[in-house]
Amino acid sequence: MLLSATPPPGPRPAQQARLYEEAARHRGLTPPRTHPLASITWLGPAASNPALAHRVSGDPVHLAESRRWIEAAVRLPHWGKAHMPDHDLDAGWLLHHLSLAYRWVGDELPDGVRALLRYKLLLQGRRMYEFAVASEGRWWSSSYWQNHNWICYAGLATAGYVLGKEEWTERAKDNLGTVLDLMPEDGSHAEGVVYWRYGVPFLAIHLDLLQEAEGIDWWDRGGFLSHTFRYRLHQLAPGFAFNVDHGDCHDRRSGHSAGLYYRLAAQYGIPQAQWLGDLASGELLWQEAAESGVRPGILPEAYLEYLWYDPSVAAARPTQTRAFFPDLGLLAARTGWDDDATLVSFKASPGGGHKAWETSAEHRAERGWETLNQGHHHPDSGSFVLVSQGAFLAVDEGYSNRKRAAHHNLLLVDGQGYADEDRYHVYKDIPFERQARQRDVLAGPDCGWAHATAEIAAMYDPALGVRRLDRTLVFTPSGRLVLLDLAEADTAREWTFLLQTDRPTEPRPDGGRLIRSGAASAVVRRFAPLDAAVVSEATEVEANPTSSTPELRLTRTLHTLRATTARSTRALFLTSIVPGPAPAAAERVGCEEGQGVTFGEETVLLSPVARRIRTASVSADAAAVLLGTDGSAPYVVAATRLVLDGRVLLDVPEPYTGKVG
Repeated sequence: MLLSATPPPGPRPAQQARLYEEAARHRGLTPPRTHPLASITWLGPAASNPALAHRVSGDPVHLAESRRWIEAAVRLPHWGKAHMPDHDLDAGWLLHHLSLAYRWVGDELPDGVRALLRYKLLLQGRRMYEFAVASEGRWWSSSYWQNHNWICYAGLATAGYVLGKEEWTERAKDNLGTVLDLMPEDGSHAEGVVYWRYGVPFLAIHLDLLQEAEGIDWWDRGGFLSHTFRYRLHQLAPGFAFNVDHGDCHDRRSGHSAGLYYRLAAQYGIPQAQWLGDLASGELLWQEAAESGVRPGILPEAYLEYLWYDPSVAAARPTQTRAFFPDLGLLAARTGWDDDATLVSFKASPGGGHKAWETSAEHRAERGWETLNQGHHHPDSGSFVLVSQGAFLAVDEGYSNRKRAAHHNLLLVDGQGYADEDRYHVYKDIPFERQARQRDVLAGPDCGWAHATAEIAAMYDPALGVRRLDRTLVFTPSGRLVLLDLAEADTAREWTFLLQTDRPTEPRPDGGRLIRSGAASAVVRRFAPLDAAVVSEATEVEANPTSSTPELRLTRTLHTLRATTARSTRALFLTSIVPGPAPAAAERVGCEEGQGVTFGEETVLLSPVARRIRTASVSADAAAVLLGTDGSAPYVVAATRLVLDGRVLLDVPEPYTGKVG
C-alpha cells in the first residue's frame, strides 16, 4: 500500500478530502532556512501529504508544495538539533516521509532536486544505520518496547526499500521480528495511550512495507498487533474524545490515530476500529488537533487514512464494557460508552509489564544489554483513574520527569513512595524481585462487576519492612467503587491514603468528601480508619516531554487528599467513591469476618487475605462476594464455599471466580 500508493479498492471521499486539506495546510508558512531548536519531525509529512495528493489528483499545485518542503528539509545539514542529531526521532520521521515522497513524485521533480533528495536520504540513512549498529545493546537500537526504536527503524526501512539498501532493510527487519516476538500478546503498552498513538503506527508502517516489498506477512506474529486495538479501546474515556492517562501522557486528548484504526480494522476485520477511525477523522479531528500536546499530532496522518482505509470493512459502535490485560495488570470497567457513563482503569505490574520485565532481565544477564527503557513508565502500580459524567474525578498526573508515587492515587509509608523513585527512569537498575502484580481478577465480558487485588508491597524501600500492601478495587454494575487497602509492616509506620483530583475536594457534614469537576461529582466515604488525619493540598508536577525541544515545559497542579493513620504495624483503609449528582448512600456492613460496604441494591463483601466472610446472611470462604438485590445471581472471587441465607450455593475443592447459579 505505502510504497505503491495503492489503497484498497472502493470509494473514499472523506479520506480524499482529508488528504487534500492536509496537503494545503502549510501553504501559508515559510519553510525554515536554518534548523530550529525545536523538533522538525513535522517537515516530513509537510512534504509527503502533498506528494500523495499529487499522485492521486495530478494537480501540479500539490507537487509544487511537496517540492517546497523537500527542498527545505534537504538543505539542513542535520536532522535534529537539540538532542541526538541524525540519530533519533527527527531523522526517523524525515527518512520515512521524504523517502515516500521520493518514491511517489521523485520522477516529476527537477533533476537537481531529485538528485539532492536522493543524496540526502542516502546520507541520513547511512548515519542512522551506523548509529544503530554502534549503539546495539544501548538506547533505542535495542529498546524493543519503546517508540524510538519503532520510529527510527521504520524510517530506516522506508529509505532502504526506496533506495535499494538491503543492509538497512535487513537490520530493520531483524529488529521488527524481535519486537513482534517480545511485545505482549494482550496488546497492552506500558508507555501509555499517548505513546501508543505516537509509536505503534510505525510498527504498522513497517509491516506494510515488509509485506509489499518482500511479500512477508508478519501481521499475526506474536499477537500484539491483532489485540492492541482492544487495549486502546478500553483506555478511552466515555464519549470517545479523551483517554485514560496512565504512563506519560502530555494531555487527555492526544490519543487517536485514525490511520492506525483503519489499518487494524482492515487487517483483522475489527468493526469497532473502523467505527472509531471514522469518528477520530471526522467529528473529533479538529478538537484533538487544537488541544493535543503532541506534535506533529493527528492531522499529518492523512496519508495513512487515505491509503489504509478499506471501505469494505463494516463499522460498529463498541459495546463491551469489561477488559483485563494480564501483561500490564490493567483492569478497565465501565457502565457504558455514552458521554455520562462511568469508567475505572486500575493497573499493577512490573516496570514495562511482565514480559518486558522478565525478558529484559534475561538480556541483561546473558548479553549485558539494557533493552527496557523505562522513561515513560510511572510508579503507579495500584493506582486508578475514575471518569464519570463526562469528567475526570480521580486523576493521574499525566507527564512528569521526576516520577513519584505521591503523584498517583496510591499509598505512602512514613511519607515515602516507591523505592528509587523521584527520577525519570524509576525502574532502572532496581532488583528483579521488585514487582507489583494483580491477582483475583473478575472482568468477564458479560459480568456487571469488576474486581482485582494489586500486590504492591515489594515496590517500597525494604528498610520500611512492608510485608503486605494489597489494594482491592471493586467496580459495581452501577459504577460505584469500593477500595480496601490492607497494610502490614515489621515495625509501626504511618500509612497515608492519597486521592488526586483536578480541584480540591470539599468536606461534607457526614464526614465524607465531595469531588467536583465541572458539573460532575462524586462522594468519597472513608469507613476505616475513622481517626485518620485528613488534609488537602496542592501538588505541582512539571515535565519537559521532549528532549528535542528543551525549552518546552508542561506544568500541572493536582489537588491531593491525604488521610494518614497513627503509627501502627497494621492498617486498613475501607473507602467508597460514588459518582453522580444524587449518589446512593453507602454504609458499612457489619461483618464478623471480612469487610463490607452496601449501597442498598449492591453489596460488596471482601476478605482478600484470610478469605473468610461472615455476616448475618452470608458465610463464604472467598476473597469476595458481590451481591445485588435485583434477583441476579451473586458473583464470587476465589471462592470454595458460599452459603447465602442458609442455602449452600457453592461448595468446590478449587477456588472459583465468577457467577454462582
